[in-house]
Parts: sequence; C-alpha cells; structure tokens
Amino acid sequence: MKVLVYGASTNPSRYAYIATELLLQHGHEVSLVGIKAGEVLGLTIQLDQPLLQDIDTVTLYVGPANQDGLYDYLKSLAPRRVIFNPGTESPELQRELEKAGILTEEACTLVLLHTGQF
Repeated sequence: MKVLVYGASTNPSRYAYIATELLLQHGHEVSLVGIKAGEVLGLTIQLDQPLLQDIDTVTLYVGPANQDGLYDYLKSLAPRRVIFNPGTESPELQRELEKAGILTEEACTLVLLHTGQF
C-alpha cells in the first residue's frame, strides 16, 4: 500500500517520523511531504504539494491552522482514505473529503499499525 505522510519531519521524536518508520517496517511504500527539506530513513521529504500517483492513504500530521489549500491537494491525489491523527482533526475538511468520496478516519496511525488495523 502506498502511504503519504503529510507533515513529515526529520526529528526522530516527532510522531510523523515514528509513523514513517513503522509504515516502512510494515512493508508500506511511503512518500513524504513537509515544510522543511530533508531525509527520513533514506526517503526525501518533498516540499509544497507535489503531484503523486497511486496514493492509497494519506496520514495527516499538520493541524487545522496549517491545512489551508489542503482540500484541493488531497482531492487531486484521490486517495482511498485520509487519517486525521490526534490534533489534526478538522470537521470541515473531513466533510469536504467525504463529499468527494474519500474516506476519513480520526485515528492514530501508530495505534492502527501496532494493532493490525491499518
């Protein structure tokens, strides 16, 4: 499964970094998008809103204050689902994504991976 970690970080103590590590350990193909260039476990963090193909799941690690313009970007990626990790919940964005036929889930990616529910 191809997963986009949106809000990726090079800081090993950040949840986005830990999620990247766990996703890779579980055999997922991972793409990273963040606000600062860098690398995480050999993967390049892409900036802005790169055009990506075949994304199944987007796991969000940016809060509502930093979600401007995210709807159009996520819609253009046409993922099957978007996971709103704790602190990223946005009822408005979730409603819009659901109207576009994209599943949304308020959950913790780390918990989903650890419990086999991802």
